Amino acid sequence: MLIGPLGAETLRGGPWKAVTVTVLLSVFMFPLLRTVGLRAFSMASETYTPGTHSAAFVTCPNDTVAKDLARAIVEKKLAACVNIVPAITSVYEWQGKIEEDSEVLLMIKTRSSKVPALAEYVRSNHPYEVAEVISLPIEQGNPPYLKWIGDAVPE
Repeated sequence: MLIGPLGAETLRGGPWKAVTVTVLLSVFMFPLLRTVGLRAFSMASETYTPGTHSAAFVTCPNDTVAKDLARAIVEKKLAACVNIVPAITSVYEWQGKIEEDSEVLLMIKTRSSKVPALAEYVRSNHPYEVAEVISLPIEQGNPPYLKWIGDAVPE
């Protein structure tokens, strides 16, 4: 008679052998089961209203401007995080001509309610005559990360 993956051979070795195998499996499986359980609980216990947070995008002429703006935006609690994406190429129409420039992109994670203040700060501190500040609402994401954004950026 087979009982699970252990089989009758394990039981023939005596009850101590079955207990030893059970204890060893429990010890090795506990960390995995604990991790899976904590992740499932975390995902189930966090609630997020779609659109509460936004991802905003700002282009900059170089790394220096990008880093200065990014640091100030986070220090002023206008965003939880700013990613700096180097070496993008932008093609656009400006004053009747097609232009092509190397730029640096800021990806900014913030509360949607902070986007107007963020846009005002960028307009006031950006070297471009017309600074790009656009945002998209975040509909879904990793619940603990979205909670972190909310904790890092006060309303």
